[in-house]
Amino acid sequence: MKLLKEFKEFAVKGNMMDMAIGIIIGAAFNKVIDVLAKQVLLPPLSLLSDGARFSDKRLVLREGVTDTSGAITISEVAVEYGKLFEVFLDFLIIGFTVFIVVKAMNKLRNRAQDTKDKTVATPKDIQLLSDLKTLMEEQNRLLKSQVSK
Repeated sequence: MKLLKEFKEFAVKGNMMDMAIGIIIGAAFNKVIDVLAKQVLLPPLSLLSDGARFSDKRLVLREGVTDTSGAITISEVAVEYGKLFEVFLDFLIIGFTVFIVVKAMNKLRNRAQDTKDKTVATPKDIQLLSDLKTLMEEQNRLLKSQVSK
């Protein structure tokens, strides 16, 4: 029963929903990046290599052998460096895209936390802290003026 209660608290607090939303958005983001890499960026790069597809690039270490009926008797052994290149390109695109998104989010968050910027609504907790800081500074000025008299 304790485990069920803990699971209920976990689910109700929103952790499960936050994780689910993150996973769903991550899967959709992965599809976008996959298309961007394979359908937009790799074809022009493929032209530079005489139209060869990068996923087909490989270094054959041992040729495969087939018998007269067409059955494979010895499997081919190859290093498929083209697929590695595609995955590496995907990684670079994802990394750069995440960097740009995080940079934009940080800029928006910094603008929202700036209490002097009136173009963006400041969150209530930041506004309260700013008001407290202003009141404390004013109180300190009053106390210093009374002490100096």
